[in-house]
Amino acid sequence: MKIRLGYELTYQSAQPTPMILNLNVHYTRAADLVRADHMMTEPWVPLTLYRDSFGNWCTRLVAPAGVIRITSDAIITDRGVPDPVVPNAPLFSVENLPEETLVYLLGSRYCDTEHLSEAAWKLFGGTTPGWPRVQAVCDFVHQHLKFVYQYARSTKTASEAYNERQGVCRDFAHLAISFCRCLNIPARYCTGYLGDIGVPPVDAPMDFSGWFEAYVGGTWYTFDARHNVPRIGRVLIARGRDAADVAISMTFGPTVLTSFKVWTDEIKAA
Repeated sequence: MKIRLGYELTYQSAQPTPMILNLNVHYTRAADLVRADHMMTEPWVPLTLYRDSFGNWCTRLVAPAGVIRITSDAIITDRGVPDPVVPNAPLFSVENLPEETLVYLLGSRYCDTEHLSEAAWKLFGGTTPGWPRVQAVCDFVHQHLKFVYQYARSTKTASEAYNERQGVCRDFAHLAISFCRCLNIPARYCTGYLGDIGVPPVDAPMDFSGWFEAYVGGTWYTFDARHNVPRIGRVLIARGRDAADVAISMTFGPTVLTSFKVWTDEIKAA
């Protein structure tokens, strides 16, 4: 199947302002692009691309004083199958984990594991290690948190979401990641496109989505505590320790996002 995906972002800056944007499709999906996700700006400004320490493609630019419009409109080929489910994927003991996964056992800005360890072991210590334990975490977070866009807060940590029992997709992911890390399961944050493909459409504006990956059975697998069902058409943009590592934009000056549009639509055969 083919999916059209893209965005249109408008920023208002009081002065020339450096920006870092994390909006390109992840390099692991680059070969699937039928129409490249080239970033366009109006007015035109020079763009510089680089790979960050997590392997994500990032773009640097200097937004002029006034308004800048940033867009991309791409087409990608997708297998059109749901996220894999591997119920027998085992848990690796910490001493046997690959070194590159160890950073995803540690607390981070939004995943404050030090406040959730006791709850994690109380809630999930009796579950079957491996995939079933991660799924138990997702089941709990899915039921425990109420999803409402008005509950979004850029400073909300996983423990705050746990105590407030509400949030948006990033809060679902942060809480599930934190529980996994408390249980010695490496977990990392993911952001990307996830349209209403193969499911009833939601009456809400399209947005980028947040989910996570857990390391079980010697592989990173996708989990989604918000939706808690395998989904079709998930397109990764970036991975990191939490949302702070994969922010869609970082601005270094007085800048306001005045308009925000995202689209992810299956292209139906004629």
